[in-house]
Formats: sequence, C-alpha cells, structure tokens
Amino acid sequence: MTLKNQKHQFDIPDDTTYLNIAAQSPAFKSIFEAGLEGLKQKNRPYTIKGSDYFEPVTELKKLFAKLVDADEYNRVALLPSVSYGMATVANNIVLNEGDEILVVDEQFPSNIYSWQKLAKKYNAKIITIKDPVTVKQWNQDIIDAINVKTALVAIGNIHWSNGSLFNLKAISKKAKSHNSLLVIDGSQTVGALPFSVKEIQPDALICAGYKWLFGPYGCAYGYFGPYFDNGNPIEENWANRLNSDDFSRLTSYESEYKPMANRYSVGENGNFIYVRMQIAALKQIIEWTPKAIQNYCKDISLGAVKEFKALGCEIEDDNYRSHHLFGIKLPESMDLNALKKDLLDKNIFVSFRGNYIRISCHLFNTADDFKPLISCLASHLKV
Repeated sequence: MTLKNQKHQFDIPDDTTYLNIAAQSPAFKSIFEAGLEGLKQKNRPYTIKGSDYFEPVTELKKLFAKLVDADEYNRVALLPSVSYGMATVANNIVLNEGDEILVVDEQFPSNIYSWQKLAKKYNAKIITIKDPVTVKQWNQDIIDAINVKTALVAIGNIHWSNGSLFNLKAISKKAKSHNSLLVIDGSQTVGALPFSVKEIQPDALICAGYKWLFGPYGCAYGYFGPYFDNGNPIEENWANRLNSDDFSRLTSYESEYKPMANRYSVGENGNFIYVRMQIAALKQIIEWTPKAIQNYCKDISLGAVKEFKALGCEIEDDNYRSHHLFGIKLPESMDLNALKKDLLDKNIFVSFRGNYIRISCHLFNTADDFKPLISCLASHLKV
C-alpha cells in the first residue's frame, strides 16, 4: 500500500512547518467532527443512553487490539496517561531484595519514576544501560545485561529522543528465558510503526494516545498480558465490575471484575467526547496502516537526511532508527538559544531533546517541509 500526502485532512497553514507530532498530534477532520458530535451530546444530556457508557468503549478497545495485533480486546484498558498505566503495572509486581529492573539511558520519565519507587520499596536495583557509539551495540548491551536477577525490563520500542530502534524481539526472547517481565512504552511508535503483540509478547504495552494515535491529550491505552489477569487496579471504577451495565442493580455491589484488563481502565473512561475522537482516529490509522505510514515518512525524509549529514549533523544509520521520528545531533559549537528563536520566528516546529533536535513527520508533511529547517540550520552552522 502506497499512501499519498494527506495535508488536506489537517488544518496546518502553508506558512507553518510542523515536524513535531512526537510532542502533540494535530487532529484531522474526522476527529474534529467526532469531537463536535460528542459536544452536542453533552449539550443535550437527555440524549445519552445507558449503552453509550459501554458500547463505544468496547468498539475502541477492539480497534486498539486490532492495531497492535492482539486477539483479545478484553486485554485492553483505557487509561488517562502513560504514568497511570506504568503505576498500574508497578502496583501488581512484587520483587525480591536485590532484583534488577533494566532500563535504558535517558528514558522518558513516565517510564522511570514508577520503577524507582518500586525498587525503593523492595530494595531492588535499577540497571541503566548507557548509550554506546552505535545502536547495534546498545541492543547487544541490553540483551547481555538481562540475567537471572532481572525481574523486569522496561523499555520503549525506540528511544524517544532520537528514534534509535530497540530489537524488541531479541530482548523479549532473552527476558522470557529468565522469566523477566517485559513492559513496553509504545507512545512514540504504535500507530506509525508496526507492532505485534503476538510477535513481541510483552507483559504490558502502554501507549500515550495524543501523539501517533491522534487522540486528545489525556487519553492512553494499555495492553495487559496474562500475568496481570487477577491483579489489583489503582482505583475502583464501578463500570469495571460485572453487570455494571444494569443501572438498576448498581447498589447490589459486585465483587467480581469484568475479565482480564477491564479492571485497569480509568474511571469515566466512557468519556463521550474523547472516545468518539479516539474511535475516529484509530479507524483512520488502521485504514492507512502503520507500515504504509512508516514507508511514507521514509520516502519524504531521505533527501533531507542526506542534506543534514552534509551540514555536519550526526544521524543514526537508516537501518537502526525509525523514519517517522529521528534525531539530529548538532555540533557542540552551535548557539542553541539563537537557533530556537530563529526556528520559532519562522514557524518551524521541532523538539529539542537532550543533545538532539528531534524531527517527527507524518502524512501531513512532504519533502518540501524539511527545506526551511535545512536552510535555518545551514545559516547557523556558518556563523
């Protein structure tokens, strides 16, 4: 499947260069319209039916399950954030003193703080795998570090700041050989890079919804494997209990949860505005397919990558990074504050993450969108 540019579906002005979907996605037309429909329903609450609390939620879970190649939609929970999902995972893990939790250097905070708290609680250790010269070596270092003491590997599909690809299939195989849990933060990949639960077999996959999944800020998704089937949620949401769709029996308090991951969904997850928007977003992503999105991003960025390298910027080899998100390592001599001001003045939007400019593109971009950034960088490198 070959995709064409989809800028006509977005409201991005021609004088704006938006290469920053990794920070916040724009909405396309069907999402915007779905949100309006939700607002109309809120404006007339007497149109809200009991089934509206449940049926759209089920549809949304089925769509996310399809996107990540999971057979059972009941393994999907609707969350408000990645940190909520990671806290839920941590709430259901018991460690032994001296156990190890493996993470990578400069991992996103939402995939760190819960593990720090868990390690402190059980007197376990956080093992951080530093970034070596090559991503190939980084992957090998991660695999080599997994041992009999490794209780948990918490990692992303890529590194969020520069797009370095982690070999999750090999990491998962090694983790499972030592009965280590594997928890994946898919926030910067799911929706733009193919991901298969069947292939990777994570114990949990947590994804922010407002980036590559085009949902509103304040939504996220969680896939929870069999390890978590009988766990404890961090809140007691009435809608997560059996028979909760029968409003006449809500005070006949139910001790049993709905099956699998349903117990982990956040309260008020049937949000009539958010869920409509999320359904519209996932339907479109599934139609586009993550594979085709990845190929499109690769095609429009190839020429720009060559030009960035010609300017003296460092970019990881194509085979060891993603193409929807990648980092440009700038010369240390560059005045970053001056560059940031210039980019803002010219309506060029990217992210600065550590030593990298993080570029993230999608179907609303073309190869021409990279030209203003290249020109701006070139002018500062000559100073």
